[in-house]
Amino acid sequence: MVDSRATDGQRVIRRRRQCLSCTRRFTTRELVEATPRLKVIKKDGSRVPYDRLKILAGLEKSCYKRAVSVEELTRLVEEVEEEVFRRYDREVESRRIGQEVAERLKAIDQVAYVRFASVYKQFRDLDDFLDEVRDVLATSPGDTPEQGQLF
Repeated sequence: MVDSRATDGQRVIRRRRQCLSCTRRFTTRELVEATPRLKVIKKDGSRVPYDRLKILAGLEKSCYKRAVSVEELTRLVEEVEEEVFRRYDREVESRRIGQEVAERLKAIDQVAYVRFASVYKQFRDLDDFLDEVRDVLATSPGDTPEQGQLF
């Protein structure tokens, strides 16, 4: 190893390395994973350790076949994670995490947001789904349909 330094607020370590056989230099980046002491309170009252991969998996399902890059999803998860760890010390309700994710996803992709919201908000029927779509259309600037039209 030639050089090592922390970046991104001490969460990523950038290491400059040199191959012993060919002497070529290259850079590696390592994500520092601290043992999460934060517990997530699920809807049923159970408590599980915080796991960022669960958030990412849910986002990937919501963004399936959408033009949302992995980098955007990773950045979204990092923003949510920073907010959650800043606000909560030991426990956080899963719905709070869902709210943070939904708020940011809505700004990235409206269709992915509605997909995510259908699971997160537990739509009971088609009316709940349509209400959410109407809310999204009403709050999106310039993309509102003509009066009385939904699609």
